[in-house]
Amino acid sequence: MSLSTEQIGEFRAFAEQLADAASTAIQPYFRAALDVEDKGGRLYDPVTVADKAAEDAMRALIQARYPEHGILGEEQGVAVGSSPLTWVLDPIDGTRAFITGLPLWGTLIALNDGSAPRIGVMNQPFTGERFVGTPEGAWRSGTPLRTRACADLGAATLMCTTPDMFDTDARKAAFNDVASKARLMRYGGDCYAYCMLASGFVDVIVEASLQPYDVQALMPIIQGAGGVITAWDGSSAQQGGCVVACGDPALHAQVVQMLRHAM
Repeated sequence: MSLSTEQIGEFRAFAEQLADAASTAIQPYFRAALDVEDKGGRLYDPVTVADKAAEDAMRALIQARYPEHGILGEEQGVAVGSSPLTWVLDPIDGTRAFITGLPLWGTLIALNDGSAPRIGVMNQPFTGERFVGTPEGAWRSGTPLRTRACADLGAATLMCTTPDMFDTDARKAAFNDVASKARLMRYGGDCYAYCMLASGFVDVIVEASLQPYDVQALMPIIQGAGGVITAWDGSSAQQGGCVVACGDPALHAQVVQMLRHAM
């Protein structure tokens, strides 16, 4: 369904209410002694009471305000709605950073209209930053965001959360090819790196093994700032998997050509 300007405004305001609720639930637990569970899988996948409390708080608000909307959350999975609209939630993206006391984590909130995410919020309550993207643009705490021009990979800053996310030899090799040609390579950013790309401080992000809730909120932020975010073959990134984001569309076209064979 196509959202009107008025609906975008209404749902953006509600997404920010969700961010406030998640922040209230999370903040008492950051840099506090916590029990950490491992959800299992190929990589260590931690979850804490803060993750669960934040998702509970957001789901309760959605179900009270928009009971017809669907919900996809990292901790509780899918609640199918009667509307095409679905809220896509990651209460703490970057739980590994969270449990090590680093502020490179955030709450991710997206509203998908049935074809793509149209509204995205990344809220970082510890630093007091809120990144918002809509079809009308992108902002950090109210200040408009713009990606920077960088069409040359040799001049680019590249980020990736961890090299462990590349789960095949072909994907590792494709990432290493891009990384070897970039001017600067940094690990460990989680969702914060994508917001720094939208802010003009990072030029390219290459990742794999992502879930829909890892990426959907970040798509409107990057696109609203003038960047491009897709799967490695140039298709929609909204289902996660292998994702590449660039601030400059010309750089994105170049990097996709280097990655697409490894999808």
